[in-house]
Amino acid sequence: MAAVVGKAAAMTGFPQAYLEGKELKETSSLVTELCRHFYTQGWVSGTGGSITMKVHDASIPKAEQLIVMSPSGVQKERMQPEDMYILSANGSIISSPSPKPYPNKPPKCTDCAPLFMKAYEMRNAGAVIHSHGMESCLVTMLNPQAKEFRITHMEMIKGIQGHGYYDELVVPIIENTAYENELTDSLTKAIEAYPKATAVLVRNHGVYIWGDSWIHAKTQAECYHYLFDAAIKLHQLGLDAATPDHGPIRRTIHSQNQISTKLSVKSGVKDSQNQIDSPQQCIVLDIEGTTTPITFVTDVLFPYARQNVGKHLSLTYDTAETQEDIKLLRSQVEEDLRQGVTGAVPIPHADEGKDNVIAAMVSNVEAMIRADRKITALKELQGHIWRTGFNCNELKSVVFEDVAEALEKWHSSGIKVYIYSSGSRLAQRLLFGNTNYGDLRKYLSGFFDTTIGNKKESRSYKEIAETLGVDDPSEILFVTDVYQEATAAKAAGLEAIISIRPGNAPLPENHGFKTVTTFSQI
Repeated sequence: MAAVVGKAAAMTGFPQAYLEGKELKETSSLVTELCRHFYTQGWVSGTGGSITMKVHDASIPKAEQLIVMSPSGVQKERMQPEDMYILSANGSIISSPSPKPYPNKPPKCTDCAPLFMKAYEMRNAGAVIHSHGMESCLVTMLNPQAKEFRITHMEMIKGIQGHGYYDELVVPIIENTAYENELTDSLTKAIEAYPKATAVLVRNHGVYIWGDSWIHAKTQAECYHYLFDAAIKLHQLGLDAATPDHGPIRRTIHSQNQISTKLSVKSGVKDSQNQIDSPQQCIVLDIEGTTTPITFVTDVLFPYARQNVGKHLSLTYDTAETQEDIKLLRSQVEEDLRQGVTGAVPIPHADEGKDNVIAAMVSNVEAMIRADRKITALKELQGHIWRTGFNCNELKSVVFEDVAEALEKWHSSGIKVYIYSSGSRLAQRLLFGNTNYGDLRKYLSGFFDTTIGNKKESRSYKEIAETLGVDDPSEILFVTDVYQEATAAKAAGLEAIISIRPGNAPLPENHGFKTVTTFSQI
């Protein structure tokens, strides 16, 4: 073993003391202990499942720390510390376990290794757990067409990073393959598409869960399994885990004795093109100019963000959230500078001083707001600023007088209502949670923002249709005040109508869309 360690030290450049130190030994022992615990939970039975974690040493950057990984095809509850594989930060094996006598199989590093490495590389994880727990498998079968698992208004959601009780937890679902390592590409795409996700479900298989440390990963794994189990049990009771009140799952049964619910636009001549007739019915709403006056956004929200950006950054500068906002905006500004965007100024790095960073951030944010930029980096920061405004009662959102009544009516009819706006999902929840008609989030089933795509591109609406798990995109009605958005939604197969509200921009002549002036017409 000494020779192996010496060779490993030469390969990695790590001091031999790190490779032989107590941290590595303790991490290997911890992996075996957790696997025994997970076996009792049913997560790693039949040699399935796996776990890996970084060997923490404060003197070594996290991204460069060694990795302990459990072997493949072994009885997880009988593993010993010496059975572990030791990998470098780039995934190279630097230490392998010795073979054991028959009937033990020859040692082999877990087939999950390429997937584990993606969580390390893309999310700077400290530990990753792969579970074959029954609930993580069954929950992907509730809707074979769904590309996501969704649940809201459950206490255990608070145990998932970045989520609270009122939030909707969204976990991407990827399709299973015959061999574990063949999942690498689809897992990578899911991690890229869901930047806030800390788990990816694999249909008919299990789940991958990661965290900043083994404690964080384990805690989240327990919460995820609880929520998966809760969703299954709610489904067995005929209740919907994805709606705030967990009311009955609404299904339309076509028979001589039952009449399906239909959405219709009451705008003169009635025909079949004005109706959605399907087992699953959804409405997706824009905000500005559709549920909310444009003037509220332009005259209240934008000025508040512009006036308070410097104050917000100064007060929260050292928080992880604000540092992430700065990182996102810096990346956007660097791209803007390459493209020659007017108003973009370089954002210095932290070592040039807090005041200089904030001054550059303020300058860029003001320019972006003036240009009404629909970019994720700006929207995330604005949402955090508005959260402060709503929390201290400096802001109260406005919706048109017909909105609350319509949302309640659609909800009680079993129609799922979603929001799709260029504002961040946080900003959307804040707006509908603090309206002049009270908290309207209880009537909403989910929120989409520009992380799913540009609102004027048809692929964004195709992604929404796939996310909602409908058999046909025409089962979704999209309501917006923007002609280009309606056109993009129609190109993706959705039904689209245009909202005519005071202050909205004029529409092109012969635009070809049905229009409404109030939600009572829908």
